[in-house]
Amino acid sequence: MQHSGISSWRDRERIQMPVYTDNDALNAVETQLRAMPPLVFADEARRLKRDMAAVSRGEAFLLQGGDCAESFEQFGADMVRDTFKVLLQMAMVLTYGAKVPVVKVGRIAGQFAKPRSAPTETSNGVELPSYRGDIINGFDFDEDSRIPDPERMIEGYTQAAATMNMLRGMAKGGLADINKVHEWTLGFTAEDKAADYRDIANALQDTMDFIRAAGLSPAKAEELASVDFYTSHEGLLLEYEESLTRRDPVTGEYVAGSGHLIWIGDRTRQPDGAHVEFCRQIINPIGLKCGPTTTAEDLKVLVDRLMNGKLDDAGRLMLITRFGAGKVEEHLPRLIETVEEMGAKVVWTCDPMHGNTIKSGSGYKTRPFEDVLSEVQEFFDVHQRMGTVAGGVHFEMTGQDVTECTGGVIAVTDEDLSDRYHTACDPRLNASQSLELAFLVNKLMREKGGDTRAAVNS
Repeated sequence: MQHSGISSWRDRERIQMPVYTDNDALNAVETQLRAMPPLVFADEARRLKRDMAAVSRGEAFLLQGGDCAESFEQFGADMVRDTFKVLLQMAMVLTYGAKVPVVKVGRIAGQFAKPRSAPTETSNGVELPSYRGDIINGFDFDEDSRIPDPERMIEGYTQAAATMNMLRGMAKGGLADINKVHEWTLGFTAEDKAADYRDIANALQDTMDFIRAAGLSPAKAEELASVDFYTSHEGLLLEYEESLTRRDPVTGEYVAGSGHLIWIGDRTRQPDGAHVEFCRQIINPIGLKCGPTTTAEDLKVLVDRLMNGKLDDAGRLMLITRFGAGKVEEHLPRLIETVEEMGAKVVWTCDPMHGNTIKSGSGYKTRPFEDVLSEVQEFFDVHQRMGTVAGGVHFEMTGQDVTECTGGVIAVTDEDLSDRYHTACDPRLNASQSLELAFLVNKLMREKGGDTRAAVNS
């Protein structure tokens, strides 16, 4: 049967997606999800698109961060609150460096599925299907856990809905008070190891004092007590994505109701594949991961397809580069040249995490903090040289005190990794490392001219 509309992806090649053995159970879950309220709405997606358009022009800066893969077992209010708090702290520090508003997008409330480098994994001579995220199968290494189970989509939706409810409350209910956020940041710089960042924190404090002296308190200015906070995830599991897609009652356009922004991974960006086919039809802003194997011709076709030929549709498409430290100069210029030749209005962001994953001497996957920072710096350098906008950064991070990435002022070592290594897939920056990175990116932006427009034209 030929599928049409938002279901047309079902006729395309499926990459990195599970094969469900019980079609009746799958159909029942999809029917149940189609009856559920969406998690986000058309007006919110359009507002994010307007904000992203500002990023593409250098009039705003994008901060995207959150979990590698959200865990059903680790889910809780503390986890959501702590990640939200750290992202707000990072955004405040980046705002001071960029001198433009920071668009805040979490990898949260839907980041449950993960692509894997191999379909199976082996332990003690036993081979089983790879773990693909809690929304697909279980982490435990046994046959029952690794069977894809469509019922997990219901649990994913339930946790995402609870997370969205909490995020909306925190974003508008006082936890985002600019004075509270700065107090948390001062707590970080009070540590002796973070003394290098106190000058920035003190300058921020002077700004806070001026705001209060001018009579602009959160009680008098709603903008100081609340923020716009958006959600995003990789749109990998298309049965889940389609089931939560709704038609805008005003325009009739398709809106992905699972999150404000959906991105396509480096492994699922086939121009004629299922993921591109699905994403080109929704009005939400779309992200596209671009790795070392992305050719100029690949990118040209993908940009045209995902923007539906409307290359001046600013805010529609975000290109997320992920090359690895020392490799940005080799790969990024050709992609920038391709986009500039097309005249496409895209957002450029840097994911310095995925290209810098190594196996430590102790056997853990980790990411050296200095490599993460190095890739960000190379990203800024290339854009400055080429006169284009370095629009944002994309981090895998958590508000929890984990030990998964080495380095930073807290000096996590190889030997420390086993202390609190809790990730289900890839290593994340912890709260301290995330905030330190924001201070260092702040410094980069100030050195390059003060805001993203000056930085690329200086």
